[in-house]
Amino acid sequence: MRGTFAAIAARYDIANHLLSGGLDFFWRARVARLVAAARPERILDLATGSGDLAVVLQSACPAATVVGADFCLPMLERARRKNLRFLVHADGLDLPFADAAFDAVTVAFGLRNMASWESALREIARVLRPGGLAVVMDFSLPSSAPIRAAYRIYLHRVLPVAAGCVTGRPDAYRYLGESIEKFPSGPAMVALLDSCGLVPGRPQPMCFGVVSLYPATRPEAAGIGRLDGREFAAELETINLCRNP
Repeated sequence: MRGTFAAIAARYDIANHLLSGGLDFFWRARVARLVAAARPERILDLATGSGDLAVVLQSACPAATVVGADFCLPMLERARRKNLRFLVHADGLDLPFADAAFDAVTVAFGLRNMASWESALREIARVLRPGGLAVVMDFSLPSSAPIRAAYRIYLHRVLPVAAGCVTGRPDAYRYLGESIEKFPSGPAMVALLDSCGLVPGRPQPMCFGVVSLYPATRPEAAGIGRLDGREFAAELETINLCRNP
């Protein structure tokens, strides 16, 4: 998986914009509005990739510290060019952050690619402060049978060919269709979030259900407090920051 993303890193952004018809800008703005409403001071954008969502989050929450984390160095190199201050080379299943370090954690189109969805969600819950906001955004299958049928044709036949022309790697986008079919959505994702220590909110399908947002919070817990500011700043100085990956 790391090699697949490394191979398409240089053309990743343009492929996303073209293949979504520009709707990816709208999707990221929707996440940013949801996060900004919670007024977080520290945000982790997990599986940040080329950093597009982290950039939008920083714009929507200018007083917040936004940290982007990803396991693919070539992707982080693309993100670094967008003037993101804090980029961390990290595996989403074993994050290098202390418990309760962040007020909000986002993961957009990345959870689906992780080796264990459950382990990644438990890590998200661990690094999120009690009462903090988690937002998962990912592809889903439309509930309407005719729309779902048309979407599957696009997903499995049209998209790999178009993506292959843009990136030179149609195999990466054949995987995309397969992974979307297997990924839990709707009530299944709500149940998964609940089983991993998060309190799910109501799913928010977009574009006829092609993409869905899943907000959740970490429950309040006696004896568990937010990591204080000095400890957080010290932690950022010691982890693997990728200012020059």
